[in-house]
Amino acid sequence: MNLYIGNLNYRIREGELQSALEQFGEVISLRVVKDRDTGRSKGFGFVEFADADAARQAIENLNGKEFDGRPLVLKEASPRS
Repeated sequence: MNLYIGNLNYRIREGELQSALEQFGEVISLRVVKDRDTGRSKGFGFVEFADADAARQAIENLNGKEFDGRPLVLKEASPRS
């Protein structure tokens, strides 16, 4: 299951975020979206869990919770069109 993660601190590192998410299950991939010109985080990203139950548990436990000074937004990602 693929999740959208929003309201990330702009200084967040993918490794920090992955460590926080791995407590809920196996993370297949994680990507913090960065500005093409500056390389700076745009404040959101995507994570793919191997198991849908792990993804739901991450949403339940982290959505709205403070992470690195900001309340996270976690929800199921919409498929690309």
